[in-house]
Amino acid sequence: MIEVEVHQRLRALLREQGGTNWPHQLTVARLVARALRLQRNTLMQVSSTAAYLGQYRLSYLASLLLWPEAVILVATPEVQQALCHIELPRLREWLHLSKPVYQGIDCIQKSASGITLLTPQEWLGLYLEEDRSFSGNSVPPGIPFVIDGAENLEAWTGSYLTQAIAPSDWDQLLWICPAQTEIIRDARAALTRRLFQHPANPYGCVAVDRPEREILQQLGQQIAADHFGKRLPGAWRSLASTLDPSLDPSLAPSQTQVLGQSNFMMWADLDRVQGSFTLRSAPVEVGSVLKHLWQNHTTILLSGILDLDPQAETFRLQTGLGDLTCLQFATDRQNEILTLYLPDGVPMPNTPEFAPALMHHFHRLLTLPFSTEVFSVLIVDDLPLKQKVAAILAAEFGSRVKVERTDCAVGNILITGWSFWQQAQRSLPHPNRLAIATLPFPSLENPKVAGRVAYYKQQRQDWFRLYLLPEALQTLQKAIAPLRTQPSLLALFDNRVLHRTYGQQILSVLSPYARLDYLDETESILMPPHCSV
Repeated sequence: MIEVEVHQRLRALLREQGGTNWPHQLTVARLVARALRLQRNTLMQVSSTAAYLGQYRLSYLASLLLWPEAVILVATPEVQQALCHIELPRLREWLHLSKPVYQGIDCIQKSASGITLLTPQEWLGLYLEEDRSFSGNSVPPGIPFVIDGAENLEAWTGSYLTQAIAPSDWDQLLWICPAQTEIIRDARAALTRRLFQHPANPYGCVAVDRPEREILQQLGQQIAADHFGKRLPGAWRSLASTLDPSLDPSLAPSQTQVLGQSNFMMWADLDRVQGSFTLRSAPVEVGSVLKHLWQNHTTILLSGILDLDPQAETFRLQTGLGDLTCLQFATDRQNEILTLYLPDGVPMPNTPEFAPALMHHFHRLLTLPFSTEVFSVLIVDDLPLKQKVAAILAAEFGSRVKVERTDCAVGNILITGWSFWQQAQRSLPHPNRLAIATLPFPSLENPKVAGRVAYYKQQRQDWFRLYLLPEALQTLQKAIAPLRTQPSLLALFDNRVLHRTYGQQILSVLSPYARLDYLDETESILMPPHCSV
């Protein structure tokens, strides 16, 4: 069987190369080979550190190279670059294999027995483009999918399905529909007036509510009848379909069901300097879209830890996954342990006493021994508080303080919000000290978050347990992954961890850890990186 061959050859390779830095290589390789042989959908969750470092890729690549038939591997361009230039050439040489590797959507029909690398956008485009059906007929039947980084599946799909109407699209519409010039200009002026009446917020966007939707729907009804047959620009066709799917007779019944108004939210990104706006629409949930995809091809998903539940019930609900084999690999409790500073008695984040207490703890952390020899990161997501923290610390520590910049080095203090840290952490040095002001719950002040919460409320579902808490747990796991690669200190000053029912779930995500109630200057974790620990 393929599992035996994969196990024997990978084991021989690991012995020849002197072992591995991840203990589950052989297990994952056998399970991937088994899923391919049995054509069984499978979800494998590895530890946050293994996901961050990509330590699990050797195992599934060995199985794909030894699998005698074609397979499609879905990975981001960054991961593909590492696979094509490092992992795959090295593994093919070690295993003495010549299985072809293709890259790009145009190579699918060529890959009769090879590996085809697709980006998430290319892969989703096979199913979700408006001139294709949801059945995936563009991919030869029987070819399995392997998705690397499946924890981003919901975000990939939401991003792919997000439609935008930019200022230039209004000008284009005027050229295409000259008979309705006055109607289009009046609608644009009415939308501008209503959208800019909303107060400014840190997210630079506002919700498109019922009055604005009515303006857009009236515009769509007035131009759709004459121009759908003439193929309006895709952005306008998508917007009209979102507001009223019946306006677009070209949609398949399954697409019309998916594109119902209740499943979409709309918002506008405002440029208050230029006085312009960009309308955007996106699905509230993507499970109803993706569930069609899993029915036609064997799919193997590899990701970081998605859920405290090994069966990943919440993730499967969000992505439309049905019955499949689920496995979860634990964190290495000996080599990936964190030192967690979690003091009790810090005021709650929504109280006026929180900011002064936070500054006191930040100052204490940054004046510990060896602070000039380590890289420290302070995550403060509240915009006014972040500005205040940056100003106070810059007055004392000078140019060592940087606010959301990537040109950081040892001795620097980076002050950042959650969004910047998620995007930039791979391009920054691994922090030796990471301090978190508040847990990364999505803010209800963000119109996009509020729209999704409203959808869950409308469906009479638990929006906190199904949305806010899973998002926070995912963000937290990714944020602390670099800390597990070296001796590091994690400081958490959100006392909800100790005094709310969901606190235990937060601590489970941080596990394994050794907790400190106070900072002892003799602790070895406070030593600079070049010292022995």
